[in-house]
Amino acid sequence: MSAAPGRPQASSHRSAQHEGTLVSAGRPLAAFDRLLNVVAGSFVVVLLCVVTAGIVSRAAGHPLSWTDEGSCFLMIWLACLGWMIATRRNTHIRIRFFQDKLADQPWRWTESLIQVGMAVFGGVIAWYSVHLIRTNADIEALALPLSNAWMYAPLLPAGLMTLVQALADLLRQIRGTAPRVKVTAA
Repeated sequence: MSAAPGRPQASSHRSAQHEGTLVSAGRPLAAFDRLLNVVAGSFVVVLLCVVTAGIVSRAAGHPLSWTDEGSCFLMIWLACLGWMIATRRNTHIRIRFFQDKLADQPWRWTESLIQVGMAVFGGVIAWYSVHLIRTNADIEALALPLSNAWMYAPLLPAGLMTLVQALADLLRQIRGTAPRVKVTAA
């Protein structure tokens, strides 16, 4: 199957896109991925309802005070859910121009360094999110009866997922079982 002109195309079949998953054929992880997609989709629907309620209530002359803050909380959670989905699918934006010019062994070393960096990044995000959650636990949101800690709570699972996924990808690099997916212009 050929990509449209000017679009990147993976050198292997479609499943190579999902090679970044922790266990490519694991049913529990596949169920987790589906659940993550359903939760993210649900958040989109709830966000649209909250924003619509805010618009309609303002147009009616009786604005709901909680819609702006509620949509802010939902957007933060939705962004972190999207981050987790992209992490599981290994579809984050990467510029591989220089890396793809390397021979196989230097390419694997570079990929391993990238995965170490991603693991450190995920660990740092998770570590500091605990501090942010604790610091904001006793601060109540302005218009909602929620703690501001809920604004920072999705950083913990997103950071942990990034850490674990990067370590799993690094392990596959070390074992030599990770495929080299080269993106080329068609």
